[in-house]
Amino acid sequence: MSPYAHDDQVMVSPRYMAGAGDRIADVIGPLIQLFEWNHEHDAATGHVTIDSPDGSLFVDFAPLHPRGQWVTVAHHEPYWEAVFSRQAPLEAVAAVTQALPQLLGDVRHADRIPITDMSLDQIAELNDWSAEDGALTSPDLYCRLQHTPGEEIAWQVEHVYFEGAPLATFTQDTPECLVRNFFSHLTAPMAVERVFADVPLSTRHGRTALITPVRGAAVNAHVHHALAQLDRPGRPGRRR
Repeated sequence: MSPYAHDDQVMVSPRYMAGAGDRIADVIGPLIQLFEWNHEHDAATGHVTIDSPDGSLFVDFAPLHPRGQWVTVAHHEPYWEAVFSRQAPLEAVAAVTQALPQLLGDVRHADRIPITDMSLDQIAELNDWSAEDGALTSPDLYCRLQHTPGEEIAWQVEHVYFEGAPLATFTQDTPECLVRNFFSHLTAPMAVERVFADVPLSTRHGRTALITPVRGAAVNAHVHHALAQLDRPGRPGRRR
């Protein structure tokens, strides 16, 4: 029996096991409020469409998408598309959408919205992911980033619990800096906060993820989670 109620706030790691969470405002809010991109909102369905001032970039949030592809970023001339599923952590999705204005030369708030200059391989090594045959794989082997430069979908982030429904896909011509931003926030070791009911069932019942309470800890919830990570049996060690 779970020690958590459905409405309990919990910390979850690794991030790719945490589900999307509910912070969609971090994904679309800055584009509307900080950068004043045009937007339309259908109150009946929750559907939000956002256009860049020059009409070259579009962000689509479709919470009722039948295949769970609820955030899409598209660019025209050249055409490229990034699609994120309902299981992709919103922290990683926001790292993509918030960086979009900088692609168009709008560097306002760039000090608050960094774009990583680390390569995908460097990010993987920093976070103990392995590199083999064009794929970067998580320490527990549950999640991987596959790079297929000759295919229409050049980068695909997969999770074994959601076979056939990638966490994210990026087509050819997608600026690699956006892939790097997504990957750096997906693999970051810091736990993310979720309502327990939003944590995927596979994570709740599995043994790979770590879930700790936000309330009731003797120390800060992030510190409590980090200490619990250190105490876990069979914790993967650093690769040399």
